[in-house]
Amino acid sequence: MRREAEVKRKSKETSVSASVVLEGSGQYVIRTPIGFFNHMIESFAKHGLFDLTLIADGDLKVDQHHLIEDCGLVLGRVFSKALGSREGINRAGYFVYPMDEALAVVAVDLSGRPYLQYETRFKRRYCGDLDNDLLEDFFQAFAIQLRANVVVRMPFGRSDHHKMEAVFKALGRSMRMACSKDIREGKQVPSVKGLIDENWNR
Repeated sequence: MRREAEVKRKSKETSVSASVVLEGSGQYVIRTPIGFFNHMIESFAKHGLFDLTLIADGDLKVDQHHLIEDCGLVLGRVFSKALGSREGINRAGYFVYPMDEALAVVAVDLSGRPYLQYETRFKRRYCGDLDNDLLEDFFQAFAIQLRANVVVRMPFGRSDHHKMEAVFKALGRSMRMACSKDIREGKQVPSVKGLIDENWNR
């Protein structure tokens, strides 16, 4: 059975809709007003082998914050919904991705307990038309709605483009590993507790 989901979120600030098929082939339709952000989400879908649609618009006359954060919220939520009870999954995934002179390290634990560890450094405020300062807000929102521990590290890199792209490719491959099912798990939930919390508040 295919694991898939769709989520829509509309507020006075943004309109965001997303759908995902976890057992996909990396097909994507990504449309937001921020071209470089589109490129990053496309790389994420391609390397995760997720069939992903993300359509979003927002109040860019204010700035990019509402749109980028809400895209993180909706993407985290749609993946969480597609994962369901999370039975039989690997649960954890990680990837070290080199891209020319850059290196990104990303790890994900679909634990039900949201937490973000984020350490990156960019030379410029913008990469293309994307405000680099908002990436932490994107990953924070993604981690909370996914109910996952997400680690993003960027130990090396010269080009901001390469560094950011390495991060999103590593995220895709980490999520691909974490979301994949292990036949040995069967219908077990991968936790000694016997469940992965659906609602967890710090």
